[in-house]
This record gives sequence, structure tokens and C-alpha cells, in this order.
Amino acid sequence: MTEVPRGTRPLAETLGVDIAPELLELALTHRSYAYEHGGIPHNERLEFLGDSVLGQAVTVMLFTTLPDLDEGALAKRRASVVSTTALAEVARTIGLGQHLLLGRGEEQTGGRDKDSILADTMEAVIGATYLSAGSEAATEMVLRLTEPLLADPERYGAAMDPKTSLQELAARLGTTPPRYSVDSTGPDHDRLFTATVVVGEVSTTGEGTSKKAAEMAAALRAWQVLGGRD
Repeated sequence: MTEVPRGTRPLAETLGVDIAPELLELALTHRSYAYEHGGIPHNERLEFLGDSVLGQAVTVMLFTTLPDLDEGALAKRRASVVSTTALAEVARTIGLGQHLLLGRGEEQTGGRDKDSILADTMEAVIGATYLSAGSEAATEMVLRLTEPLLADPERYGAAMDPKTSLQELAARLGTTPPRYSVDSTGPDHDRLFTATVVVGEVSTTGEGTSKKAAEMAAALRAWQVLGGRD
């Protein structure tokens, strides 16, 4: 396998794909780090590419392997994999957070475990894989990493409507109903919302570019914890 920059070798081995060292490093470079280091290139263009590669790989796989499902059912399965929360979950399974190149501000505010940063970086890694190893290798990696998500059928409904799914699960478990609180940071044109949901003894957070998206992300994570899927 091609040698990668120091500190990213374990990640390359986990991914099991031969990625050009400079592309892997670029995929891990958050814009906050780039800004603090003289405006060097960051991973957002790779993220754009990876989002498309991810969507195509999952869509084609679902379409070809589940011929009896209608569009709505296929959409639920795809949503269970390509959402920010789902991608962040994939990122955590491979320890992606420890490899990120972050600016001081993001480092100090827990950026290594933020859903939005992890999901965006995961897409950038997919984009880097596509450019370096080709479409087939990128597709194989995507399907391998997302297989555990697709193997859990209860995720489909939760991915589409996590707040309702969480409320129903809390009722079945006899715990207190979900309670949400939301904070926001950043300017109006680039605001980030962080939601916290408390269900019984469980408290989880989620992020999004809207209050609704943040609450949905927090609800899905709480549903995973309560259901033993975390």
C-alpha cells in the first residue's frame, strides 16, 4: 500500500484502500485548519465529490439488490446511510476523528466528535478514494463501511422520522418522553444548531443547519443508544 503521511497510516490500513498520501491528507484537512495555516487547500471540494460517489454507490446497490421495493422504501434505506448522523456513525467506527486536521477553535469545542465535521470528512475520504483508486474501489469501500447500517431494518423508519421513532421507543421502554433544547452559533448566513435531547437517563446531542435537522440528529442518536445500537 502507498505510504501515507505520519499519523494517517492506521486510517489507511483500516480503510483497506490504496489512497494517494496527498489526497488522504487533503481529505482530513478541515477549513478551520486551512485558514490558520495560510489558506492552504481544504477538503470541501473532495466532500462535494464524495457526496455524489456515496449517493450513487448506495442507490445502485439498493436498486439492483432489492427489485421488489418501491421508490419510497428504497428512499428510506438510502436515507439510513447517507444522512449526516449515519455518516458520522460510520466515521466513528473507523476512528476518523483522531486523524482530523482541525483549527484551534474546532479543537477546543469538540470538533473531533461533531457529527457535521465527521460526516463531511467521511465524504471527503470517499472522494479521495475515488480519485486515487477509482470508481470500483470507492464503491467497494462505501458498501463495506455502510453494510452494518443497512443490515438493521429498524433504522429505516428511524432515519426518516427519528423524533417519532424515539418517542415510540421511549413509550415502549416506559421512560420519560424526549425533551429537547437547542442552541445556535455562528452568523445568520452560516448558523450551526446544536440540539440536546434527554430521555430518561440518556442524553445525546446532534447538529444541523436548522433547528429541525439538529433535533432529528439528536433523536436518532438517542434512539440508537436506547435501542442498544450505539
